Amino acid sequence: MEGYKTIKEVFSVETEVKHSRFIATVCPCKTEQEATDFIASMRKKYWDAKHNVYAFSIRENGTKRFSDDGEPHSTAGLPVMEVINHSGITDIAVVVTRYFGGILLGTGGLVRAYSEAARLALETAEILTILPAKKFKITCDYGDYDPLLKILEGFEAKILSTDFAHNVSVEVAVKAELYSELLLKCTDKFCARLPFTDLEEIFMGF
Repeated sequence: MEGYKTIKEVFSVETEVKHSRFIATVCPCKTEQEATDFIASMRKKYWDAKHNVYAFSIRENGTKRFSDDGEPHSTAGLPVMEVINHSGITDIAVVVTRYFGGILLGTGGLVRAYSEAARLALETAEILTILPAKKFKITCDYGDYDPLLKILEGFEAKILSTDFAHNVSVEVAVKAELYSELLLKCTDKFCARLPFTDLEEIFMGF
C-alpha cells in the first residue's frame, strides 16, 4: 500500500488572457463516474461558455482522460493533463472553462493559457496526503480515557467514533508506519490492560 496526493475539496480560480476568461475548477474524484459527473455539472453550470476543457486522473485502473472540447487539437486537454501528471496529484478532475474574449490566442497561446489556469488551481487548492493507515478499536475505563486521548493526539491518530457505555470504546485510525509504536506506547502506559482490536488496513488523509 503506497500513499498518494489528492485535493481536499472542490476549488476554483480565474485568470484572464487577452480578454478571454479561463476558470479552472478542480475536484477530488475516486472513480471515473465521479469525474464524468463533475464534468457534466461544470458544463451545466457554464453552459454559455465557449469551451469546457477537461482532464482527469483516477488511481482506479490507472484511468486518464482529457478533451479539447472544440479547441484545436492538443492545445487544451492535453496541456491540462500534463499539468496534472507533473503535479503528482491523482484522483482528481480538472475543468478549465473558457469565455472567448474576441482575440485569437494561437496554438502556443492556448497551450500556455490552459496550462497556467490548471497549474494555478492545483497550486492553490488544499492538498491532502492519503497514506496507508491501520484502523483499530480500543476499549478503556473512563479513568483511562483522557490519558489515552493525549497519547493518540501525539501520534496524530484520528478518532473515527466513540461509544460511551459501561466502558469507553474508541475506533481509531493511525498512519500504518506508527501503529506498532503506538501499540507499544499504550501497552507501557496502561500496563497492557487496554485491549486492541485490529479492524482493517485503509487509506486516509493526514
